[in-house]
Amino acid sequence: MNILNIQYDIRPALPHIYGNIDYKNFRETLVKMDEILCQGGLEDQLVEAAMNRGIASSDKNRAIFINTLAYPKLWKQHQFALRCNIARLLIGESFRQFSIRLSDSTLLQWFTRIHYFTHRKAISKSALERFSKLFDEAAMAEILCKWQSDFLNDSNKAETIGLNKPVSFCDIFLDSTCIKANIHFPVDWVLLRDAAKSLLSAIKTIRAQGLKHRMIEPAALMKQMNKLCIAMTHTRRKKDSKKQRKQILREMKKLSHAIQKHAERYRILLIENREKTDWTEAQIKQVINRIDNILTQLPAAIKQAHERIIGERKVSSDEKILSLYDQDIHVIVRGKSGSEIEFGQGLMLVEQRDGLIVDWELFKDQPKSDSRLFQPIIKRMQAYYGRIHSSTGDRGFDSESNRDFLEEQNIYNGLCPRSPRQLQERITEPRFLELQTRRSQTEGRIGIFKNVFLGKPLRSKGFLHRQLNVSLSVLTHNLWVIARMALADEQSRRAEAA
Repeated sequence: MNILNIQYDIRPALPHIYGNIDYKNFRETLVKMDEILCQGGLEDQLVEAAMNRGIASSDKNRAIFINTLAYPKLWKQHQFALRCNIARLLIGESFRQFSIRLSDSTLLQWFTRIHYFTHRKAISKSALERFSKLFDEAAMAEILCKWQSDFLNDSNKAETIGLNKPVSFCDIFLDSTCIKANIHFPVDWVLLRDAAKSLLSAIKTIRAQGLKHRMIEPAALMKQMNKLCIAMTHTRRKKDSKKQRKQILREMKKLSHAIQKHAERYRILLIENREKTDWTEAQIKQVINRIDNILTQLPAAIKQAHERIIGERKVSSDEKILSLYDQDIHVIVRGKSGSEIEFGQGLMLVEQRDGLIVDWELFKDQPKSDSRLFQPIIKRMQAYYGRIHSSTGDRGFDSESNRDFLEEQNIYNGLCPRSPRQLQERITEPRFLELQTRRSQTEGRIGIFKNVFLGKPLRSKGFLHRQLNVSLSVLTHNLWVIARMALADEQSRRAEAA
């Protein structure tokens, strides 16, 4: 076994600032989260797992590497990245805004461990963006669930971070939601405008390198597309709006085909004359990929607009293009007030009685019904947390097979029945009524998680990046909840001592 002690840098004491209760509470929470990460051992496990991704898998190479001076430096870099992710998600800032705030905030510098006595280096938004992709989602989720089960469920370990009693995972509460995609409403003819804007932007970039082919100025073509979009909007309330919309779409299709041909010519021009540009191979590849992404989808987008506006025919949800820049998006019909239809991905969250998120799953494909997802969740929970006493959810989780499954597992059924008659019978049970009353807080928990920690909207592109962002947000949320619980317990102990 190779053991290497990591020497932490000395951190100056935080300045004494008084007179602002909100700052006082935020500071106490951040200090407690730092204590949990260090004394709980969670930080060491997460950093070690992240470093394993970049170290050679063979034991021999790993043994050589960890005995060099590069290992402690790399360890501190990953620690800094982890703490930057936690702090950024906690305050809900963008990469740009957080880079500014981190450069100016003594408290955040103390938490992220970049607070030196004489000087400090500012962190750019690009570095923060790279930090958000540095960790492995599967390893992080497994470590967090195992740590919560082993550490928080042990009274002696829980006491080291200020908790009066261990955290119980006996009662769980489930609910599903939709993570809305960061896109505009998927109007068919607006997709043609998006395609024109992206292709003309790429053409303009290529022309700036001195590679030109005879065509109208890209700005003039974009101006024509914008005029057609404005005209399409203004036909909505006219008497012959349907006829005019069809005519305008025909003009948009004609213009889109012209822009498509220009983009194809400039793509070939760039490939054949790449040595005449100032770009690197990576930059050339990026521009070509931008053009290819639109060219491969443009015919389908044109056909979709034609079918719905000119042909007046429905297009199934499976065949719809909702965004040209993000393919992992689905039409989710939930029937919620104010959001009958949502565009994004399904998310399942499971919390315990204190508000800790103990299980979660972001679905890449169209999510299954809640009743079909229920049993795999319970089995996964039992594998991590052991015996479960009760499981509570809304009507969507109820089914005959799920009721039989809970009975076989000797788990109390707190699921709200679909049948009104059965519901009338069950609300006479005190325990069922208490669990359903507590379940109402799960809606609030989902709102806090989505709007505060994930961000509104979630800006990550691609399923893998969104999945990692969700796990990082769960980690930050749970640290915040545990810190608040520990601070409340410490306050109650001081009150009793007084």
